[in-house]
Amino acid sequence: MTRKNWRKWGTETIPSPACISVSPARIGLRFTIVFSIGALCFALVVPAGQAAAQKPGQPYALIFGTVWGPDDRPLYGVKVKIRRADQKKARWELYSDHNGEFAQRVPPGPADYLVWADLKGYKSRAGKELHQQSEVKVHVDKDERQDLGLHLKQ
Repeated sequence: MTRKNWRKWGTETIPSPACISVSPARIGLRFTIVFSIGALCFALVVPAGQAAAQKPGQPYALIFGTVWGPDDRPLYGVKVKIRRADQKKARWELYSDHNGEFAQRVPPGPADYLVWADLKGYKSRAGKELHQQSEVKVHVDKDERQDLGLHLKQ
């Protein structure tokens, strides 16, 4: 730093703002480092919770279904809940995709599951509320796929 970059302020000599500014390249480098560390921490934490539920390579059963509207067209964005028949609370919550489909991996082995659509706050395109007559019971014996359809009425 040369003397011309310094100015007198009272009795103290302080550097001018031009002297202590940080270049945009250094700001970009700092942002990249901080963002990379944050992304790495997120990548390590999020899959850890998912890996505890289902480890890769282990067998599983699959419950696959489609949500159908009153006009026999698939419905998008319907919340679907799944629970074991011997439990009271839903263990899995998922949403139907643009084709009205949903899929959930469950542990293999003999078990009964109840599947239903949670229609609180969901209305059809015509603005009418939809209803489901009853829960659908699914039985799984081993590592297999069970297909079902949830038909909703007005």
